[in-house]
Amino acid sequence: MLTKLIPGYGKVGLSQINKVQSFSFLNQNGVRITNKDVEGKVYIAEFFFTTCHGICPKLNTNLRPVYEKYKDEPDFKILSHTVDPLTDSVGRLKAYADSMGVNAPQWNFLTGTKDSLYLAARLSYLLDDPKNNVAPIDEQFIHTQFFALVDKNGYVRSIVDGLKKDEIAEMEKEIDELLKEPIN
Repeated sequence: MLTKLIPGYGKVGLSQINKVQSFSFLNQNGVRITNKDVEGKVYIAEFFFTTCHGICPKLNTNLRPVYEKYKDEPDFKILSHTVDPLTDSVGRLKAYADSMGVNAPQWNFLTGTKDSLYLAARLSYLLDDPKNNVAPIDEQFIHTQFFALVDKNGYVRSIVDGLKKDEIAEMEKEIDELLKEPIN
């Protein structure tokens, strides 16, 4: 199991501390996706924005082979949350998904209110320090290269650097193991 240094927790196995909270977002097809849709599934959560010219295209390019490997696995999903919901409408996310040649239900590109998206990144997936929310929400911006790998029981099991191919390869091994685990 990968670990991460988490403020206030130190270096720990993530499944010891964090269960994903309830959520509700719209995907690229305008379909509401909630935590109920990923119950009993292994999934990757990431945060990106469609107009990024930096790390986001690299992250999604690196996720594409993972999608290809598991796209026929009914117990696996990818949830890509926008960090720029004012720009990334359902239609824009649909065009982005189409340009990548990926589709729901295996890879969902999600939008919602900025505060809900940012709370998910910080409190559910541990992809941003909760202390970064001191500014008003309209002045905040999350830009992270990390993915959260979530098990069938809704626990974050690892945080993976999406720019490091060796960590992505390790994540794929962990996905294989998590797919074998029972639901508690």
